[in-house]
Amino acid sequence: MPLNLGDEMPNFEADTTIGKIKFHDWLGDSWGVLFSHPADYTPVCTTELGRVEQLSSEFAKRGMKLIALSCDSVEDHKGWIEDIKAYNGLQTFSYPIIADPNRDLAMKLGMMDADEKDKKGLPLTCRAVFIVGPDKKVKLSILYPATTGRNFSEVLRVIDSLHLTAQKKVATPVDWQNGGSCMVVPSISKDDAAKLFPKHEVKSVPSGKEYIRVTPQP
Repeated sequence: MPLNLGDEMPNFEADTTIGKIKFHDWLGDSWGVLFSHPADYTPVCTTELGRVEQLSSEFAKRGMKLIALSCDSVEDHKGWIEDIKAYNGLQTFSYPIIADPNRDLAMKLGMMDADEKDKKGLPLTCRAVFIVGPDKKVKLSILYPATTGRNFSEVLRVIDSLHLTAQKKVATPVDWQNGGSCMVVPSISKDDAAKLFPKHEVKSVPSGKEYIRVTPQP
């Protein structure tokens, strides 16, 4: 069954390139990104895992742990990592890859792409992204088809928004970037908004309703 926002990420056990893990123990008190891939030794996946390694310091600055999943064995993963490093000009590869050769975990987490199949006719794992908070709950879920590579700069942007909005009573508008203006959430009263966000501005709209309240990023 697919995971919904706010659901607890199952505390699954899995073999990985760093040994067997239990997900909750591996995550600890950190935030985490779990992202899945259709298969080892495939071209788009090779670009994606390489890009995540290139951005690994950016994820680390945000307190994020990284873990990938692909429907092949640990042995295959370890061989593929050498290709990933070579193609992307990497010296190191710093995060684990989960082995899921029977697709058990991909099925459990709702990661299957029924429209794309492997050489045996089995559905491929789609390109899922789950961001999980320290409370082990799903904060973000994105599903891409197997044929479309992800934009991990966008994932970093979303992480910045999730961290900000978890701490402050704001929401981030379309195309927001870290440091940009934010929106005061509708649940904040007019009086509280004046106290919490003294520099906020109420935007005039034809309806006359004062619901668009813009503030510098707190």
